[in-house]
Amino acid sequence: MTPGLVQRLVGHASLRGEFFRFVIVRGACAVVTYGAYLLLLRAVTYTPAYVASYALGIVLAYVANSHFVFRAPMKRRAAMRFPAVYLFQFVANYLALRILVEVAGVPASWALAISIGVTIPLTFVLSRWIIRAG
Repeated sequence: MTPGLVQRLVGHASLRGEFFRFVIVRGACAVVTYGAYLLLLRAVTYTPAYVASYALGIVLAYVANSHFVFRAPMKRRAAMRFPAVYLFQFVANYLALRILVEVAGVPASWALAISIGVTIPLTFVLSRWIIRAG
């Protein structure tokens, strides 16, 4: 995806509003997911805590994106496809991390923040497409 395409997509007023709400929802989901992870750590080890909190985050993101961000009805087909956004995000961030740290020499402490900044517009487009297409 080229920067020009992202600018055209986010350049429309309705898309700007959706993108703003998307960023807010992503932040809120991250906070809730992390909170759930910390709570679960009281009862289980970190692996099941991470898996359960990550799954909760996907469900929360789908519901919040459908209702708040894109204002679209929830559909079974979209709900089944939505986890693909998170798989894409994981792979894209992992690849970006490797490139930034190992090729570009960016400190690991900064690399994830940079990769998230790069993938947010892509995950926005993917989420929008999945939820709108149903």
